[in-house]
Amino acid sequence: MKPHILYEDNHLLVVVKPFNIPVQADISGDMDLLTFYKQYLKQTYHKPGDAYLGLVHRLDRPTGGVMVFAKTSKAAARLSRQMQQNQMQKTYLLRCEKAPLPPSGTMEDYLRKDRDQMVRVVPADTAGAKRAVLHYQILHTNQDGSACCRVVLETGRSHQIRVQFASRGFPLLGDARYGKGGRQLCLWASSLSLIHPTKQERMVFTAPAPIQIEAKQ
Repeated sequence: MKPHILYEDNHLLVVVKPFNIPVQADISGDMDLLTFYKQYLKQTYHKPGDAYLGLVHRLDRPTGGVMVFAKTSKAAARLSRQMQQNQMQKTYLLRCEKAPLPPSGTMEDYLRKDRDQMVRVVPADTAGAKRAVLHYQILHTNQDGSACCRVVLETGRSHQIRVQFASRGFPLLGDARYGKGGRQLCLWASSLSLIHPTKQERMVFTAPAPIQIEAKQ
């Protein structure tokens, strides 16, 4: 892993997460993004001891794209508040096995993560269920029937995009958990919009998606 930094100041560190890297340490023991960038801060700024870096949101391990970390506890608290109030806007690009119908629209469900770590669509009154809403638009379809879509999240639930698309018969290509599997999950966090924690200015950060997601075939 090499640093891929989109923006950095005294409060924020905005980076591009590679595919298949855990955001934080897990049982695999693989290098994770949080530890990697803590080491980057420690070495770059010659910090004694452990460098602070706040984790305010996550991406699934197989998903890549734009992420923001907080470099101070004050920034972490303010970014977390933006997450809770839906002021942080996230846009994704994905490729699914077949084109959703209609070609644009809103998906709204109630989701619950079960003990087997699978997330499922459940009735609204199910214990532990959380409302999940996203808006999507097909950008283009391919000769094999797959489609590239843009998704804007209104809520940020665990595995939300993957589950909502799969539950309607449009699983993402490469999804080993909710689809047929394959070499790589085709899901990319392409854009992140937030309000700077001290300047109070809205900022937008983008990262082009890999060719296997955006390519027209």
